[in-house]
Amino acid sequence: MDMKFLQSQPFKLKFSISVGVDWKTLGRWLLVKDNYLNIIERSFIGVENQAYQMLTKWIETNENPTMDDLTTALKNMERVDLIREVEKIKKSSPFGELIARNISLENDVSEVCLALKNFYLKTYDKIEELRPPSKTPCKVNILNKFVELCVVDAIDVQKDVVYGVERKRFLEKQMSYTPIPYEEFVKEESSVLISGIAGIGKTWLLRKCLLDWSNGLIWKNVYFLFYLECRQLNQYQNISNINELLNVFYKDILKEFDICSHSIMFIIDGLDEFKYLNELITHKCEYPVLNVFAELKKYRSLISGRVSAIDQYQNMFIQSNNYSTIQVMGFNENRINDYIENNVTKETKDVVTRVFKESSIAKSMATVPFYLSSMCKIISVSTQKNEYSFLNMTELYASIFLYFLQKHISRKTETIFKMMENETNKKFVFNICKIAYCLFNENKVIFSREEIQNIISDFDKDEGGLDGFIEKIETNLGFHYQFVHLTIMEFCTSVYAYNNFSGKEIMVNKRLRSCLPMICGLTNKNPNFLLKFLTKLNSFNTNKITLNNICELFAKEKVGYFDFETQKVFMECFYESQAIIKEDVKTSIIDIIDKREWNICLDNGKTFYEVSCQMYFIKQFINAKSLEKRLESLIVYKNVFSEDEKNLIIECATNVRYVFFSHPIKIDGWEPKKKIIGLWIDTRNCLILKKDFESFLPWFHVCKELNLYLHDETDFTEDIYKWIRFLNIKKLWIKYRGKIFHTHVQWKHFLNNLKST
Repeated sequence: MDMKFLQSQPFKLKFSISVGVDWKTLGRWLLVKDNYLNIIERSFIGVENQAYQMLTKWIETNENPTMDDLTTALKNMERVDLIREVEKIKKSSPFGELIARNISLENDVSEVCLALKNFYLKTYDKIEELRPPSKTPCKVNILNKFVELCVVDAIDVQKDVVYGVERKRFLEKQMSYTPIPYEEFVKEESSVLISGIAGIGKTWLLRKCLLDWSNGLIWKNVYFLFYLECRQLNQYQNISNINELLNVFYKDILKEFDICSHSIMFIIDGLDEFKYLNELITHKCEYPVLNVFAELKKYRSLISGRVSAIDQYQNMFIQSNNYSTIQVMGFNENRINDYIENNVTKETKDVVTRVFKESSIAKSMATVPFYLSSMCKIISVSTQKNEYSFLNMTELYASIFLYFLQKHISRKTETIFKMMENETNKKFVFNICKIAYCLFNENKVIFSREEIQNIISDFDKDEGGLDGFIEKIETNLGFHYQFVHLTIMEFCTSVYAYNNFSGKEIMVNKRLRSCLPMICGLTNKNPNFLLKFLTKLNSFNTNKITLNNICELFAKEKVGYFDFETQKVFMECFYESQAIIKEDVKTSIIDIIDKREWNICLDNGKTFYEVSCQMYFIKQFINAKSLEKRLESLIVYKNVFSEDEKNLIIECATNVRYVFFSHPIKIDGWEPKKKIIGLWIDTRNCLILKKDFESFLPWFHVCKELNLYLHDETDFTEDIYKWIRFLNIKKLWIKYRGKIFHTHVQWKHFLNNLKST
């Protein structure tokens, strides 16, 4: 009887009113863990509601909760009045009837919960996998084909992130993260914001959670889990609360059932597709549906979206502790291999493996399911499989775009060359690129027919023709549109900018500047590249961008001595364009390189893409005899290197003036041979052993100036004296324990005094 009484809805509701503000103290006496109490306090509004949730949690986590336990806790609190209140509720004459009604209510709860789970298992067991043409996507079973995605702590909040920057931050995150196992992620008790770049698999992850809950594998204390897609919410702008919303999407299951007193959780998918996101972020409550998001904060939820959307949404709750953030990073190496093994033909596997081995771009972007799938398909259908290398980002994006285009325009095997000879096809591509640019420039992912008509006046005649690239989504209030994938949108924006704007116009536009490396990639003059078919869409533009033109603009920008960011962007542009510094040809490229001090910095945030860009630049820089110039500095703030980073250090060491180290550096089988002007070694923040410090000695012998900043606890000072005593250097500078020494004699004198004291 005790258990039935304690679990009964009438008791919990009545007693919650009585206990009031002391619910948390009572929870501690009932041995409810503090983390649960804190989550309840953050997640539910009102002391009565919080007391109710605490009682529910106590009953759920206690194998045999009894009235004696509750009475003892109330005595410890010195709340005899509440003990009398419990007896009063228990002795009330209609209580037997209330117990019976509560049992009936519990049966209703079980029935509705089961109906909801069966609905999910039937409706969401398959998911559409984008395969061009997008009119006929392939549906695959989630649980059978789900490949475990890598989930990590989220990246830092940034308020305004354009697409190119979002991809860059993803690549930076790839260099260092600790995965969170799926089992740990779903144990999270607070709300979770899930971010990830386009195509990374966020929807797959959410649907997996939905099905696992439906199968009773996770969140067993959640009675009702509701799944909502933001693209669906767009059509119900006049709905002002959650009850109304649920009655729209789950009316047949709930049937007027009151869910408010039960444990509820929400999964919200595609925040970046929410039409009113900007109004939500800026607190402009112009549409009733925005109140739904305010109400959502009362409940535990999983909300997913692209990195930029989640970052902005997170800013709204930066002072709150009732949420955590994670980021989806896609597949790890084992999962990539699993995908290739199970989805690629034997003939193609060798080529795919070769491409991923040779191209750092392909290898890294393969962690994103969309790119992995696209690259495998492109190679699989090619009659000349060995022609693909995906050398840089521009080539990867162009290959995906042209593959989509080829499958969309022609269901046959017509070559891209023949396809792009057709003026109608050229106009089609131009129109897609123009739409992409205009909307990209306004940072719009969701758009209306009217907005497209303002860009393309004859849109009505060709509306159906754009379906392969732009989705038309029907709602109760009409239609809205979006690109099938943001990769397509970003690349189309770059193509339009290349064909229509000068370098100056691009450089002053903040959003277009984020696409600058890819725009420069379109200047590649390699006759074997497919890009040439996309660079002649506007015959009236006589002022097309060139790398020389960009170099002139870079040269005019004021920069500091160590302006790594500007130099990095230039190197990316240089790499994407695959430019070559020709001998004895004085161009703007040589001008900008000749007039600046070029520095290479390696730290833990350096991505494989940056290393590839810098390696290409350095090789051109060093091999161009017409420059007669040396790299200014090599700065290394790490001690664990990839093979590409080791090669970059070796390449830089052949022609550099100054070298900076803060950690021991050792590259097996190689030592520096070329003379350098200055060597800086700073171990003040890193106490290292003698054997590790010895890795610097080969650099001692190639420098003219030696500068040492030593940790105060360095204990091999006598050895340092032996190493520097016979060095043929012009300048020595040692800082140790607040003192500075300019000669090895001064250093020896200090060490002798140190011994005597």
